[in-house]
Amino acid sequence: MTEQPKTPPLDLSHLHPAVRQAALLPADQRLAVIRADRWIGYPRASQALARLEALLAWPTRQRMPNMLLIGPTNNGKSMIIEKFRRAHPPGHEPDREDIPVLCLQMPPNPSPPRFYSAILAALGAPTYTRDRTQTDQREQIALDLLKKVGVRALVIDELHNLLAGRSDTRREFLNVLRHLGNQLRIPLVGVGTQEAYLAIRSDEQLENRFEPFTLPIWQPDDAARSLLASFAASYPLHRPSRLDTSQMAEYLLARSEGTIGELAALLTAAADAAITSGIEQITDTTLAMADYRGPTERRHLSERHL
Repeated sequence: MTEQPKTPPLDLSHLHPAVRQAALLPADQRLAVIRADRWIGYPRASQALARLEALLAWPTRQRMPNMLLIGPTNNGKSMIIEKFRRAHPPGHEPDREDIPVLCLQMPPNPSPPRFYSAILAALGAPTYTRDRTQTDQREQIALDLLKKVGVRALVIDELHNLLAGRSDTRREFLNVLRHLGNQLRIPLVGVGTQEAYLAIRSDEQLENRFEPFTLPIWQPDDAARSLLASFAASYPLHRPSRLDTSQMAEYLLARSEGTIGELAALLTAAADAAITSGIEQITDTTLAMADYRGPTERRHLSERHL
C-alpha cells in the first residue's frame, strides 16, 4: 500500500504570534476573526494613550489640565478612547461603585439639561426628562454622583456637536464645561473633529485649559508603511501580504482617503476576499474583489439615487 505524502505544515511566520493559532481554524471561523474589531497600535495612538494615562494620574489641583483629541471622522479617536476606558474598568468598593473613567456622547442638539441627562444616563441613573422640578436639579444630582462613584476623568465624545446649538446655548454650554472642571477638579477630555477645536477656541479660558492632540490624515510615509505591515500580520491568512511597499501604501491610502477606519474597512474586505477566493493573501486581485467603496464613491452613489 502506497503511503500518502504528508501535507507540509503551514509556514505562518508572517503573522503576529497571537494570530497564528487563529490561522489554523476553518475558513468560516477565520472570516469571523477577520471581521471582528482589532486594535492596531501605532506611535501616535500610543502617544495619545500615554497622555490620557498622565491626565488620569494627575494630582488634584484647582485648575486641572484637559485634553482635546481631534481628527477627521473615522480616524481612530473612538478606538483610542475605548482602549483607555477598558484599561480602567468600573470596580466595586464595599459601599459604592467605582468608575474611574466615564465616557459619554455629546447630545446632537446640546444644551445644559440634555448634557446633564447624558451624564446621568452614562452613570445608569434616572434622567428625569419629564419632571420639571427634577430637571432643575439635574446639575447637582450629576455632580454628586460623579463625585460619589469616584470619576477621575470625564470623556466627552462628539464634542463638535457643540456647533449645532444656537450661539447663546453654545456660550451657556461652554460655561458648563468650565463649571464642571472647577467643581470636580478632574481632567476633561473632549473628542471630536476640527469643529470641536473651533468651538473650544471661541472661549479664551477654555482654549487655555484644553491642550489639542491631533490625529491627522495618513500620508504614504514610513509610519503608514509600518501601520500596513501591522495590519498584514493581524489577518489569519495562510500566505504573506506585502502591504508595506511605497506603491501599495499610496494606492491604499488614496482609495481609503487616508483615515485609519476606512483603511481597516478596505483591508478587512480584501482579507475576506482572500479567504473566500482561496488566494489567502491580500493582493491587487483581492483588493479589486473587495466589497468596499471609499467615502467619496459612497457619497456619489447616494447622490445618484436621491
